Amino acid sequence: MNPAHFLRATVCGALLAAGIASSASAEGTFDIPAGAHFNQAKLEKVTEFFKNEVATGKIAGANVLIRQRGKEIYHETFGVQDVVSKTPITDQTIFRLSSLTKAITSVVAMQLIQDGKIKLDDPVSKYIPSFANVKVGVEKKNEDGTKTLELVPLIRPITILDLMRHTSGITYGFYGDSLVRKAYAAADLYAGDFDLAEFAERIAKLPLHNQPGALWQYGHSTDILARVMEIVSGKSLLEIEREKLLDPLGMNDTRFFVTEPEKQKLLAQPVPNDSNFRVGREYRVEVRQKWESASGGMVTTMSDFSRFAQMLLNGGTFEGKTYLSPKTFELMASDHIGKGSGVERDYFYFPGDGFGMGLGLAVRTDPGNAKPPPPGSLGELKWDGASGCYMVIDRKQDMFFVLLEQTPSERQRIQRTLKQLVYEAMEN
Repeated sequence: MNPAHFLRATVCGALLAAGIASSASAEGTFDIPAGAHFNQAKLEKVTEFFKNEVATGKIAGANVLIRQRGKEIYHETFGVQDVVSKTPITDQTIFRLSSLTKAITSVVAMQLIQDGKIKLDDPVSKYIPSFANVKVGVEKKNEDGTKTLELVPLIRPITILDLMRHTSGITYGFYGDSLVRKAYAAADLYAGDFDLAEFAERIAKLPLHNQPGALWQYGHSTDILARVMEIVSGKSLLEIEREKLLDPLGMNDTRFFVTEPEKQKLLAQPVPNDSNFRVGREYRVEVRQKWESASGGMVTTMSDFSRFAQMLLNGGTFEGKTYLSPKTFELMASDHIGKGSGVERDYFYFPGDGFGMGLGLAVRTDPGNAKPPPPGSLGELKWDGASGCYMVIDRKQDMFFVLLEQTPSERQRIQRTLKQLVYEAMEN
């Protein structure tokens, strides 16, 4: 499967069309009335499904957790950390988060906004001057049918808001075939041992895929956001994340690298024929590097990540400590690319059918075009990563579920099935 097809598969169901339904009528397992509870017998289908995934060799193992109203409703581990050691999965097993790293980075960015260190309307060039000189790459078709890239000036500067909602024009070079994405691929962005400062300068030398604010465009926006976070805090990304979020939350194993031999024994691995994460670079966490990838480089455990998910479900608080104020959380959890925003969506709109985009997380805004619509609740927050990890926050039902697994190629099917089974097990 080529990268474009692989990444396009992240969209569950049809993409949002121009005229999406504005009214949401509950259909099937979509938008179940508040106050629902779980039928434990129906949750057995989740167990049966994952046992079969392991038994048939599609995945090495997985950890699935559902919590509702502060209580553990379902928590099962399946299979092994890797097929070589055959060590069983536990809550201390370490998983690569891939793009779920963006959610953690974005929460810390919101904390800095809350502290007045950054403003959403700040131009990125205020912190990284080279971004004042970036150009937008516009494809021009020649008479002979070939395409060339014309570089045009920015209509307006890239802002912090653009970075957080993925409307900066900064992209990735490992999916799609546009000339700008090809320029990213040809730039050898991941060469050598570089830090976020150097990486930001590499990105600033490349053309933007589109004008800021014009299109939802997945890419390295979160890495540039992280560099701004370093600049305003005077600390490395991990230092500021540990200080503001990870250490206070008790997320002691959520880091960028796993270099300690004892910890490396806890690192989950995909099955050997499913080890290509398709992210344009070798995805190694066992060797410490300068680059702390804010868009896709963190690892975590269920013990750690469940605390993060619960904090989001609580609206920014956990065990008596406030991480995000109600106002800040509402800002993060609101759709920022909906009607009137000017932001368009294309083939590569990964939040998917029925979802808008908050500041770092997709947010459910309507049932979407699929009939019946995919399960869930309005206001749902979610994201996932190329490694297979997946998080859904349903504040309407006071419930979240987390899936930790390592399977680049099977993840979409598994995530979709798990969500369906979770909501089918809910009753009023």
